[in-house]
Amino acid sequence: MVAIAAAGWGTWPLILRHAPMPAALQSAIVMSALTLASLPLMLRDRVRVRATPRQWLGVVWLGVGDALNIVLFFAAYQRTSVAIAVLTHYLTPIFVALAAPIVLKERATAKTFSAVAIAFVGLVLLLEPWRAGLGRADVMGAALGAGSAVFYASNILVNKKLVPAFSGSELMFFHGLVATPLLFALVPSSAYAAVPWRALLAVVGGAIGPGAASGLLFVWGLRRVAASHASVLTLLEPLVAVVLAAAVLGERVGAMAAVGGALILGGALLVASTKSDA
Repeated sequence: MVAIAAAGWGTWPLILRHAPMPAALQSAIVMSALTLASLPLMLRDRVRVRATPRQWLGVVWLGVGDALNIVLFFAAYQRTSVAIAVLTHYLTPIFVALAAPIVLKERATAKTFSAVAIAFVGLVLLLEPWRAGLGRADVMGAALGAGSAVFYASNILVNKKLVPAFSGSELMFFHGLVATPLLFALVPSSAYAAVPWRALLAVVGGAIGPGAASGLLFVWGLRRVAASHASVLTLLEPLVAVVLAAAVLGERVGAMAAVGGALILGGALLVASTKSDA
């Protein structure tokens, strides 16, 4: 289930390229579908614990953080190549590993620092700042992808703190109640009338498929496999995204960029394979 969900997320570049509209509107539609799909699950999957005000504040932050995660990620797809957008987004495990000793009081290991070094070298090779063809849009896209990774990592850490008080379905629904109106508030009022119907249908279809369906498959699959195994399986997303971008969208991935992407994924894999993730 986790592998199918990750592969489904990897199809987002194809969907978004056929849906020209502001990234905030794309994100708002997707978040609406996720929130509605999680409602029936939330009613059945409850944690019988009274959450504290601090834990509810954590849920609010999840909504804010996830809204920024999605809108930055989709904006990265609009500004640069799929490879740069999706692989900078997958710096998330590295950021989690760096912040976990501070936020969760986990012990930092040599593997963590090795993974950070490997991923940093990979990022440099992926972007190739010495290459004449590297444009401002690529740098901005990489920054947006890395920014989405920061908020994604934040949500993972906060999720760990909220596990005693909320089920996964509850977190999906309650944080969506915060994220959805926030994303709609970021959409320019003039954007609604300018959106073609075909683009709107493409995003709605993506929201139901790679959005809601993949999200639910991931939640269900996560109950059946170890967290470390799930982290490794999610690396299928950038693999599928880059392969589809090359095969369908005609994007070229140079040898140096391929090595850089492999190093970023290798650093993420190294973090995911540590015992502390179990």
